[in-house]
Amino acid sequence: MAALARQLQSLLWTTCKEKEREKEAEEEEEKEAGRRAPDGPRSLLTAPRRAQRPHGGAAASWGLRFGASAAQGWRARMEDAHCTWLSLPGLPPGWAFFAVLDGHGGARAARFGARHLPGHVLEELGPEPGEPEGVREGLRRAFLSADERLRSLWPRVETGGSTAVALLVSPRFLYLAHCGDSRAVLSRAGAVAFSTEDHRPLRPRERERIHAAGGTIRRRRVEGSLAVSRALGDFAYKQAPGRPPELQLVSAEPEVAALVRQAEDEFMLLASDGVWDTMSGAALAGLVASRLRLGLAPELLCAQLLDTCLCKGSLDNMTCILVCFTGAPRPSEEAIRRELALDEALGCRIAELCASAQELPSLNTVFRTLALEDIPDLPPGGGLDCKATVIAEAYSKFCQVSEECREKGQDGAGKPTATDLGSALDMEA
Repeated sequence: MAALARQLQSLLWTTCKEKEREKEAEEEEEKEAGRRAPDGPRSLLTAPRRAQRPHGGAAASWGLRFGASAAQGWRARMEDAHCTWLSLPGLPPGWAFFAVLDGHGGARAARFGARHLPGHVLEELGPEPGEPEGVREGLRRAFLSADERLRSLWPRVETGGSTAVALLVSPRFLYLAHCGDSRAVLSRAGAVAFSTEDHRPLRPRERERIHAAGGTIRRRRVEGSLAVSRALGDFAYKQAPGRPPELQLVSAEPEVAALVRQAEDEFMLLASDGVWDTMSGAALAGLVASRLRLGLAPELLCAQLLDTCLCKGSLDNMTCILVCFTGAPRPSEEAIRRELALDEALGCRIAELCASAQELPSLNTVFRTLALEDIPDLPPGGGLDCKATVIAEAYSKFCQVSEECREKGQDGAGKPTATDLGSALDMEA
């Protein structure tokens, strides 16, 4: 396992440095043009923190399953938070609540939201919520009251801020409330049926509110600094005199959508922007559906999704929650067979590349070579990055077999053949 971890580390390090160079080039261009954001780049670790604690649950009586996971990644601090409630006190069965919060300028606002936002939602909804408009208004008030509570707890302390995306499930509706750039997508009948839209300063309604509150937009940021125009916290941008909270430069008022539930509803994915930085909503929906057909539990699927985003070059904290409905893709024997065949083909191809080289190629070289090849049946959306662990395992196994052959004096140079690796893998299986 230690050897495998080192191999994955080398692969991720190369991807990170490429992304970091791209960021540095962009920042240098902005600096030369006098447009660099005042907060500058956030510090990165020398190695990503990949540890995850995936968790999940199910409410079989109303056909709901969920999984969630989070990873700190390359960031020096973990500023994401999330909460999952399969049932809500005081409400009938079939109601559930899930939220992802992505902090900036510290984790205080995100952690506060994860802990206290559900309580504000319950308080505003009451025991008999009126659907759908009463619930929509209740969610709007809940975000605003949570924000006011956050301000009152730390009136003289800079709390930072947090974006948020929340899913409230009722037996009849799916309610999505979001502020900022944490997003959600709904997959229905094999396609993306709904996705939230980020709150950016240049969106017409956002720009109008910012200017009306006496603010400016520079470098596509509020006052040249904040990249989102709605968030919990960020009270330095909520001081325009005589204006209510929803009309400040930055507002905690969420955009709320009420979607009528349908039998074809498959799943809802909520995630922080560290996930969306590397994959589109359609790509993520395709990847999730393909993993569900393999029978992967939602929590393990979330962990694999974050690993894939890390391999694709995400430099941010990452959190995702997957909520599966009764229409979610079911395990398919054909899909499982094709996936096993893909893993076997990748192992054999890695053995061929290593055995045919004069010197043992690095894992990065092997990965780059595979990336240039036309490999059938790679996971949709995730591609080769989704198989990074499989590739690292096969490469590590080849190195292990190579070392054993060297000790036995086999094959002159001590390198195994592709057949040797195949035999070793068969024995392990």
